[in-house]
Amino acid sequence: MARPKKRKPSRAELKAGECLCDHCTGKCCRYFSLPIDNPTTWNDFDSIRWYLAHGRTMIYVEKRQWYLLVLTGCNYLTKDNRCGIYLNRPKICRDYTTDYCEYDNDWSFEKLFETPEQIWEYAEAVLPPRRKHGQPFMNLPVVTIAQSPRAEDLGGDGPTL
Repeated sequence: MARPKKRKPSRAELKAGECLCDHCTGKCCRYFSLPIDNPTTWNDFDSIRWYLAHGRTMIYVEKRQWYLLVLTGCNYLTKDNRCGIYLNRPKICRDYTTDYCEYDNDWSFEKLFETPEQIWEYAEAVLPPRRKHGQPFMNLPVVTIAQSPRAEDLGGDGPTL
């Protein structure tokens, strides 16, 4: 007979001194995320398209900042979702707190891109159309540059020495 699945307590249900990590599946140890330059050009979006072509990657926007998220587990995460090097873990792990971790909620982002096609479609929606190689510039204003007046047109005989 199968055992009933143990219900994960909410943050509010934890007893004093009890740690969220004791009830978690190690979510924070299964990915890393780094800020990237916010894209503004076709080349910027093409770079992001390259990131997304590698699988197990996502791009998200949070508070108007763009991030690269790589879904890969930490080498030190044990089968019971504990840190195998807890006493000697990297500084970024020591500084991490559970105050705002995703323990009891799913990710929610302003924007999320999971495929190269999604980011390309977004770029096409927010950027001006791309000019194809060899295509003439279209709809650009014609500029006429006036020549500077010659000395004789100003009533003089030219420079005097």
